[in-house]
Amino acid sequence: MQEGVVRLKNQKKTKIKMTKMARREEVAGYLFLLPNMIGFFIFTLVPVVWGLLLSLTNYDGFSEAAFVGLANFKKLFHDDYFYTSLRNNIYYSIVSVTLTLLFGLLLAVLLQQKLKGSEVFKTIFFFPQLTSSVAFGVIFMALFRGEGPVNSVLTILGMANPPKWLTSTAWSMTTITIVSIIKNMGYYMVLFLSGLQSVSEELYEAASLDGAGPWKKFKSITLPLLSPTTFLCTVMCIINSFKVFDLVNIMTDGGPGRSSNVLVYRIYQEAFQNYKFGYASAYAVVLFVLVFIVTMIQFQGQKKWVNY
Repeated sequence: MQEGVVRLKNQKKTKIKMTKMARREEVAGYLFLLPNMIGFFIFTLVPVVWGLLLSLTNYDGFSEAAFVGLANFKKLFHDDYFYTSLRNNIYYSIVSVTLTLLFGLLLAVLLQQKLKGSEVFKTIFFFPQLTSSVAFGVIFMALFRGEGPVNSVLTILGMANPPKWLTSTAWSMTTITIVSIIKNMGYYMVLFLSGLQSVSEELYEAASLDGAGPWKKFKSITLPLLSPTTFLCTVMCIINSFKVFDLVNIMTDGGPGRSSNVLVYRIYQEAFQNYKFGYASAYAVVLFVLVFIVTMIQFQGQKKWVNY
């Protein structure tokens, strides 16, 4: 009887000790999260809420803000500049995302073969990602100028009238898209390489025994098992495509005319050139909603093609 009582007391003491340890671990976990949560609150949540509030005012950065309700949004949806910027952004997103991911995947598959010098090529293709966008844009401005190296090569190859890459309304957005693809494909190449390393070699060996060729292996093994990485890269690439600003600012300044203007650059113009912070905030809110909807569609769609 007494032994049973002692056991119960010992069990209670053990539970109390475990509860105290669990609480300490829980507190420690929250303390580790606290710096990140403070940073998120100060640098993300507060600016988002403040931007939403500004979008309902006519604030110009100098005078006192006056509440105007949804007037900025009504003006926005009747603004031709908004639709031009949106159209340019959609074109840029579709082309740059598709080709950046395609070239990144192809490079990853080729370099995964462990060919001679593959490590050097990995460095070469990834190096543009380490370069400042400003420096990268200036370099390609020189390459794509009217009498620059690119047009000189095209002339040698027999093209009588090479495109005016940066000064033509037909080519300016395409030029920025090309430069963006060159800069970013190395980053996604590295992500795809990390995904390929998780694919078991035994699956390829078994497929070879069954007589499968390279294309069959790629289609039936590589692509399905790489789908989680592909989904991650797609989400990141699409979000980044809607944030394009630096290349536009450096290479074309949104021109000629409106031909290369995009949403983020238009926000910059309205806020820091026209001093219409309320109207610029309305642009930002619409951009946020657009990116949020596209991202949610992707997360819903991934259930049909991503294999975890």
